Amino acid sequence: MIGKLIGAAVGREIDRRDGRGGVKGALIGVAAAGALRRLGPLGLILGGGYVAKKAYDRHKERRTMTGRS
Repeated sequence: MIGKLIGAAVGREIDRRDGRGGVKGALIGVAAAGALRRLGPLGLILGGGYVAKKAYDRHKERRTMTGRS
């Protein structure tokens, strides 16, 4: 279940980067979920790390836009 959630988050990040949304991110998310399951715990760490880094970068960008350091 956690793998599916991380796969969905990866797909959402792909769609955000693309800017258009649609099926591409969903398909990549499904593929990522399958790959994460096959890699086992290492896959969960890699997928979770990717999503966490994207969230951190987005947070950091918002802080610089508002003028806080």
